[in-house]
Amino acid sequence: MKWKKFTIHTTTAAVDYISQLLARVGIDGIEIEDNVPLTEAETKGMFIDLLPELPPDDGTARVTFYLDDTQETSDVMQTVRDGLEELRSDIDIGSGQIDVGETEDVDWINNWKQFFKPFVVDDILIKPTWEDVPEEHRDKLLIQIDPGTAFGTGMHETTQLCIRGIRKYMKPGDRMLDVGTGSGILAICALKLGASTAFGTDLDENTVCAVRENVQANNLDEARFPLMIGNLIDDRAVKDAAGYEAYDIAVANILADVILPLQREIVPHLKEGGIFITSGIIDTKEAAVKAAFAENNAFEVIETARQGEWVSVIARKTERKTNQAG
Repeated sequence: MKWKKFTIHTTTAAVDYISQLLARVGIDGIEIEDNVPLTEAETKGMFIDLLPELPPDDGTARVTFYLDDTQETSDVMQTVRDGLEELRSDIDIGSGQIDVGETEDVDWINNWKQFFKPFVVDDILIKPTWEDVPEEHRDKLLIQIDPGTAFGTGMHETTQLCIRGIRKYMKPGDRMLDVGTGSGILAICALKLGASTAFGTDLDENTVCAVRENVQANNLDEARFPLMIGNLIDDRAVKDAAGYEAYDIAVANILADVILPLQREIVPHLKEGGIFITSGIIDTKEAAVKAAFAENNAFEVIETARQGEWVSVIARKTERKTNQAG
């Protein structure tokens, strides 16, 4: 199916008014483009480390909407044009010019799958559930993943850094805490490498379905991978459910700005000598993360690994020192 694409050239001040106008004529889905910088509150929950650099905000904006190519659009568009002229008497709508184009109907939810192919991380083969095992990799440890709408195919450098950290520091029978589990790929990797259990947390409810399906695809017992939606940093219910001094290893493939507070909050959940593997750290924020660990007497950094522009900082929870009688 093809869609007619309409883009209104306007001002940032008029965007809300135009949105309401379009809603009144039955157009609910719109795209808004402008150069207004996001506020700290708006970026707080975003899963990105670097925001794109925008040109200076010149007050202009573009509002785009789509109409079915098979429907008659002349009446709708005349209503939109009339509405824009009415708004012009109350607010600066800019030129109000409407560009007309065409676009194909794309399955955005599944279109990315064509780029997700089997790949290896050292002796581990990670493949999408819909692909066959390549003949040359049949001897490798197999992990099958379908992230669905959750984060985590394993292809990103930060995920691979975490997998290598797990491979290096985890021992058979260890218990793992996976903060920001996404598709569950890191916990599943740990379980297939011999972890007894992996407790996952995430903010995204889509994680529940993705994890359940991926656990089944890897023939694992769901009881070994409990999952809770919530924030380990400030949610008491999540903290209590995870348990205290319970984990030999914890992993967080998130963002530097989340790791900064997390490195304090993760401490009570780790056993003495427990390993904390962090990644998702862009190289420009490596120093800030290391400085935070340096100020935390509960941890000592034991390794820094890099892949491309991404960094993994691995720390060990220091053992308590007790006074000894002479």
